Amino acid sequence: MGKLFGTDGIRGKADEYPITEEMAVRVGRAVAMTFKKSGKPSKIIVGRDTRLSGPMLESALVSGICSVGTDVSLAGVIPTPGVAFLASSLKAAAGIVISASHNPYYDNGIKIFNGSGYKLSDQKEAEIEEQVLNTPSANQNQPAPKAGRVSTKNEMLNNYSSFLHNMLPSHLSFKGFKIVLDCANGATCRIAPVLFSKLGAQVEALATEPDGKNINDGCGSEHPEKMIEQVLKSKADLGLAFDGDGDRLIAVDEKGEVLSGDQILAICAKDLKLKGRLKNDLVVSTVMSNMGLGVALQNMGIRHETSKVGDRYVMEQMIASGAILGGENSGHMIFADDHTSGDGILTALKLIEAMQSGNENLSVLKKVMTVYPQVLINVEVHTKPDINTVPAIAGAIKSVDSELGERGRVLVRYSGTQPLCRVMVEGPSVTETQRYCKQISDIIKEKIGS
Repeated sequence: MGKLFGTDGIRGKADEYPITEEMAVRVGRAVAMTFKKSGKPSKIIVGRDTRLSGPMLESALVSGICSVGTDVSLAGVIPTPGVAFLASSLKAAAGIVISASHNPYYDNGIKIFNGSGYKLSDQKEAEIEEQVLNTPSANQNQPAPKAGRVSTKNEMLNNYSSFLHNMLPSHLSFKGFKIVLDCANGATCRIAPVLFSKLGAQVEALATEPDGKNINDGCGSEHPEKMIEQVLKSKADLGLAFDGDGDRLIAVDEKGEVLSGDQILAICAKDLKLKGRLKNDLVVSTVMSNMGLGVALQNMGIRHETSKVGDRYVMEQMIASGAILGGENSGHMIFADDHTSGDGILTALKLIEAMQSGNENLSVLKKVMTVYPQVLINVEVHTKPDINTVPAIAGAIKSVDSELGERGRVLVRYSGTQPLCRVMVEGPSVTETQRYCKQISDIIKEKIGS
């Protein structure tokens, strides 16, 4: 079996490496053993999204956790960042979420947080992976002298909602805002519409009737078309779409135009800087961020650092550099003074707060950043040699880099979980950018394509 962890936890695809009940038991046991406190009672928070396989995998995880004497508190259907918050606030040993984020319902995955609410380091993941993959089943199935207990905490979702509410200034009200929410038939269904209405907004909620199979199906952050249509039809101030587990946000302005995660990051950075709250005048994003973000931040007198792809790497870089704001172009945003995890609902609240502070429509605020044309092509490969060791590929990249100069950039990297080489090119025009991206992709396909 290959590497168990991807950039966002243990990701299982139904047609490639499904997470079975046996695997979930092993993961539960391994996490409990890893975070078990010597001589002290341990507790792990477990939450899930709305997928059909969620309850089954939840039962299996719980079995593994309890088999080594660790207790479990079930949070039920709750956004992933809600479990991160609960793990920390309830002083749990760890938090586990059963979710495959924006993937279709037939996929599922497992995300793990430590007791402080942070995603795991590579070292800790390797430790858990070793136990899951290499511990014999016979040992895994040996019962502990004392089994852990399971409890259901119905108030957990309300606790998380109150936490989010308290992230805003006490005087702030969303009264007068008309907002379209797309909850992706996922984990935000029970919390987002209620919270935004409580804050005074006029809310039109879409995709709030999960049936186990319709999560992310033609809705949510990956499919904002229906939300765009409703924003225009209702003449709403903005649209907000979450992914299935609620840690990602995609926003739409009053004209029905989608904002990238980088644009949201730039808007929030400007708002925090104007309020004197952007510590160290620093923002962190990944190497995949649009060039326009760096230019916008520089124009605002804000330093910009980059990390590897993955919100946990963004957080690691933020901690190392003292930044309080970071994120990914995909819509994961981290407000480190407020939370230990990327949080779609929290990001939405911060975005509306910025709109109120600037007294501007979203279509005006987004002009703080010019988005450079960006093209991404995924090439299937049969091997993953160091790019610099393949002369034809290295030469093609160097040639495009030279022609673009300061007008654009090239980024070529392998997927960490799939047999893909990702070619990303940014340039001054769509036509030119497409041509350069195809030029490099064709060489990769020729030399190492599957």
